[in-house]
Amino acid sequence: MIQAQCYYAHYFTAFSLCFASKLEALFREDPTQVSWLFGFIMWEESETESVRGRDYGNGVLSSSKHGVKTDGFELRGQSWYVATDVPSDLLVQVGGVNFHLHKYPLLSRSGKMNRLIYESRDPEFNMIALDDQPGGPEAFELAAKFCYGIAVDLTAANISGLRCAAEYLEMTEDLEEGNLIFKTEAFLSYVVLSSWRDSIVVLKSCEKLSPWAENLQIVRRCSESIAWKACANPKGIRWAYTGKLPKASSPKWNDMKDSSPSKNQPVPPDWWFEDVSILRIDHFVRVITAIKVKGMRFELIGASITHYAAKWLPGLISDGTGPGDEGSNISNSNTSGSSNSWKGGLHMIVAGTKDDLPTAQAKDQRMIIESLISIIPPQKDSVSCSFLLRLLRMANMLKVAPALVTELEKRVGMQFEQATLADLLIPSYNKSETMYDVDLVHRLLEHFLIQEQTESSSPGSQSFSDKHVYEGSQRGSNPNAKMRVSRLVDSYLTEVSRDRSLSLTKFQVLAEALPESARTCDDGLYRAIDSYLKAHPTLSEHERKRLCRVMDCQKLSIDACTHAAQNERLPLRVVVQVLFSEQVKISNALANSSLKETSESLYQPIISNRKTLLEGTPQSFQEGWTAAKKDINTLKFELESVKAKYLELQNDMENLQRQFDKMLKQKQTSSWSSGWKKLSKLTKMTTLENQEIGPQLSTPAEQTRKTPRRWRNSIS
Repeated sequence: MIQAQCYYAHYFTAFSLCFASKLEALFREDPTQVSWLFGFIMWEESETESVRGRDYGNGVLSSSKHGVKTDGFELRGQSWYVATDVPSDLLVQVGGVNFHLHKYPLLSRSGKMNRLIYESRDPEFNMIALDDQPGGPEAFELAAKFCYGIAVDLTAANISGLRCAAEYLEMTEDLEEGNLIFKTEAFLSYVVLSSWRDSIVVLKSCEKLSPWAENLQIVRRCSESIAWKACANPKGIRWAYTGKLPKASSPKWNDMKDSSPSKNQPVPPDWWFEDVSILRIDHFVRVITAIKVKGMRFELIGASITHYAAKWLPGLISDGTGPGDEGSNISNSNTSGSSNSWKGGLHMIVAGTKDDLPTAQAKDQRMIIESLISIIPPQKDSVSCSFLLRLLRMANMLKVAPALVTELEKRVGMQFEQATLADLLIPSYNKSETMYDVDLVHRLLEHFLIQEQTESSSPGSQSFSDKHVYEGSQRGSNPNAKMRVSRLVDSYLTEVSRDRSLSLTKFQVLAEALPESARTCDDGLYRAIDSYLKAHPTLSEHERKRLCRVMDCQKLSIDACTHAAQNERLPLRVVVQVLFSEQVKISNALANSSLKETSESLYQPIISNRKTLLEGTPQSFQEGWTAAKKDINTLKFELESVKAKYLELQNDMENLQRQFDKMLKQKQTSSWSSGWKKLSKLTKMTTLENQEIGPQLSTPAEQTRKTPRRWRNSIS
């Protein structure tokens, strides 16, 4: 009878292991479909195990296979003692905490303890130091309790540390069936990974378990479970999630309030942002990478990256006023606290320069920025241009790797028409003479122009980077992109021109970087030039002419021409060009107005009876005609004022012409003009002599023949 029971027990054990492996394979495809099967698996194979130890669905582990009867552990100061009458024969030191234990319970379960004790070949060997124990004293305490057969409560907070401790202590099935590795692995696979919250908690607890958690695939499995649930249809979500919170002081998991989905309130697409944002940056990268593989929309991925940056990079979002900046006021204690737990992890970040090593907090922020740059989706509008520029500002300040900075600059160049002036005013952090980084803006403008040229030459090609193909909407279909960029550059030049250390060459290079077709009006550029002349009054005449060459006077509006004509800082030649272009514009305006009046006079005879026409016109059209008539009268009044201004400018032009003529008269006459006057006087004297002598010496016939000659001389 006993042999039959043992046979069935071993047979059921083999069946359970096979069934567990099948369930694990099924779980990788769909975790939620196998979590309910967990209660049918028999976790304890031996008949001697207590009934309480079989209650695994509640996360309770125990084993009665021990040689020491105990009521539990007792903490006295910094030392743990077993509550038993048997004296302790082994001292284990873990992270400054002493455990007074017995050899036999540990030898029967731990292969590492077995090897350390028996390989010492010392019968009086009674102390072991485990300084590299993963999980620390807390995980070792749970493992020791399991060895003594004390019930251990498994939770999402302690399962990862206990799993790593079991692997470290080599608590395998070779020593005893149903050992700690098997049971913790089963709890991870069939309880934790089927729950959204438990997966987040376990992945958060893995931050202090590197590289054990990475080698045991805990990080990978939790990341894939989170990614699978994040990509699920929001209509099918039945688990609790945190959701977006109002402005908080720090991303503490315990302080968050759950929000369960209800039928009346639909689940938003960004329901998973807040839960994922509490993870450390290397684990966040793993989750986002897994989400990309699942095929989530790039807009949501970019929004989650922006949300994470707002939480972990203080000052990144609060400096700007762009949309989606909620939850940005995060205290610096959060970041500094995370640096204490940074002991390894995913080392896929490119290191920056080693000059001027920053503080620990700056190092963590630099690692976060480098990681975020590397996981931003390659599509064009995945994140806003404002976010990219603020990220670029922090990257320059923290000296991020140059390759990643260049990649970020190219990304900004793709969306440069969406930038704002406040985001472009990036200070110069490389000990430059200028207050703002003008060279950076010039590089961004070059990337924009290259992208424009690439899209116009090959519309099917969206490539800008050597690594990625940036998919998204083409900018070539929007002809106003260059115009918006030109206005942005002119505003930027106006702002930075007040810097006295800005050289004329940098100003001119940035102003001439755009093609002439990009600017339809040069009023913004004239404003920038005038501001530069105000801030640099010591410029020479040659430098002022060189500065004004970047402006086309024919593209100035009438108001700008009026201001420029009275601007004493401009060179005289530029003022004359402005007056000439203004006169041409006024003449064209008058010509157009005269053409309109002529066309109106031609159409007047056609209307024979205005009263009859108004009677047959609906009331709405009559009201529209009245409004149009008022507009016409207003335009006529404006035209009269323009004519008056034209006459004033014409008088000013005549005065300038008179002054110019006086200046010419004051100069000495040239030798050519004096010689020409002498030649004309000699010709007149010769003509008079011929008229006096000719009638006395010639005959009437000869006079008749010489008459045409005198006529020719008189004409000459």
